[in-house]
Amino acid sequence: MAAATPAAAGVRPVSAQAALCFDAVSVKQGDRWIVRSVSFEIAAGEIVALAGPNGAGKTTLLRVASRVLAASEGSVRVQGRALDAWSRREFAQRVAVVPQDANIAFPFSAAEVVLMGRTPYLGPMGFESALDLEKAREAMARVGIEALADRSMLELSGGERQLVLVARALVQEPDVLLLDEPTAHLDLAHRMAVLEQVTEFARRGGAVLIISHDLGLAARSCQRLALLAGGELRACGPPRELLNRTILRDVFGVDAEVFETPDGSIAVVARGITRPAGSAKT
Repeated sequence: MAAATPAAAGVRPVSAQAALCFDAVSVKQGDRWIVRSVSFEIAAGEIVALAGPNGAGKTTLLRVASRVLAASEGSVRVQGRALDAWSRREFAQRVAVVPQDANIAFPFSAAEVVLMGRTPYLGPMGFESALDLEKAREAMARVGIEALADRSMLELSGGERQLVLVARALVQEPDVLLLDEPTAHLDLAHRMAVLEQVTEFARRGGAVLIISHDLGLAARSCQRLALLAGGELRACGPPRELLNRTILRDVFGVDAEVFETPDGSIAVVARGITRPAGSAKT
């Protein structure tokens, strides 16, 4: 198994008490390593954006953290405890996941799907309380989808379904939020609404891991970027330190310019395609 590349030398040593900790995580499928010895952690109150080219292993890492996929080597810890040390109920009270799309085959209404986020808190009879219903309404209002409450999930657009999933995760009231490209199908207004809620979640002490292909948007909202290529962690640190032409060429295979906008944000503009050093590694 290959070791992490020198570009990842700035990664902080993992600790036992991070809100979310990846410790030498590797995932193998057949004869191919999808992820190789990835280590980084996320503190309470911190947003880390996971970025990299398609097939780099981003969603695989998120699936491991959400207990959908088991790591072949290494471990993931939530609040210092191994994933399998939590019961399903305990884990669902602490970790919420927003996948790329809703795999919902039945005509549940948007409000019903959001209310599913309260399941880890239901009593033995399984009935929602008035407080649960109010929390669901509040979560829908926070992402601007109150008007979708009675609409079937099967009738909604991809962007609308994504907003429902974000609201469901928020109403779950977790300590750790995992999001897989949550703004990919959203218009600008809803994209900003989601990022505002993610930022507020972190401000209140939550830990966030968000997969994003929009480096400028990620730089605006996160404290650190974790960059993957070829299944390996190439770099992890503040966006202003990592977003430069050399790293973008190595990780993404593009010749890009990075500049600061008038409001102090970082913008990345790709000028052409190159052959990244990490493209041959699988």
